[in-house]
Amino acid sequence: MRPKKTWVYSPPRPAKPKIPDALKQKVQAEADRLVEELFKPQAIKEPPEEPRFNYISDVYTRWFRSYLYFCATYACPGPNALSPTFEAPYTRLEYAGDGRFNLAYMRHTGKWWEVYTGLSLEEAITTIRNEPLFQVR
Repeated sequence: MRPKKTWVYSPPRPAKPKIPDALKQKVQAEADRLVEELFKPQAIKEPPEEPRFNYISDVYTRWFRSYLYFCATYACPGPNALSPTFEAPYTRLEYAGDGRFNLAYMRHTGKWWEVYTGLSLEEAITTIRNEPLFQVR
């Protein structure tokens, strides 16, 4: 026999903290420097002469609410490609409040996996720079 269904109070989730504009600009500058110094030279290569497989054509950052995404644009050269390019985010930096950030990477399952919480901006940038999980593949 099935138990009766009952209503249960479910309080609303607390609002995510909004990142201050000054901090947002600082984060953007640090992330752009990381992209220009490390990710672009590491990931962007000359297109092959007879391309058969997808390859990275650009690396950049993009804000969405309190998240900063590190993204790569892949070129699809094949004749059966659905589109000429597609975007794939690979690292996410989330503002957690009080100048702290959470760091996650995109798993092969298509889900974000949060690895570090409560990092300062300097710790987060250093972690992205040094750990292969957070670098473009």
